Amino acid sequence: MDRPSKFEHNRFVGDKRTQVVYDVDELSDEHAPLIDELLAAETFLCFGPDTLAEARNRGYRLFRAQRAAS
Repeated sequence: MDRPSKFEHNRFVGDKRTQVVYDVDELSDEHAPLIDELLAAETFLCFGPDTLAEARNRGYRLFRAQRAAS
């Protein structure tokens, strides 16, 4: 998935409603609607520095995609 234009220089985007952080570089195209909805709701934020450690420092947890059971 490509980074949204608002966050072209940010890898980690947080959702203020759920305290979940998304690693945009690792999301598949099937998760694009999640980011689109987040941007539409305007409940997002980015982190400085743009690291997972900083997101966790602010209380966010990393989004984990559910994998289909084999």
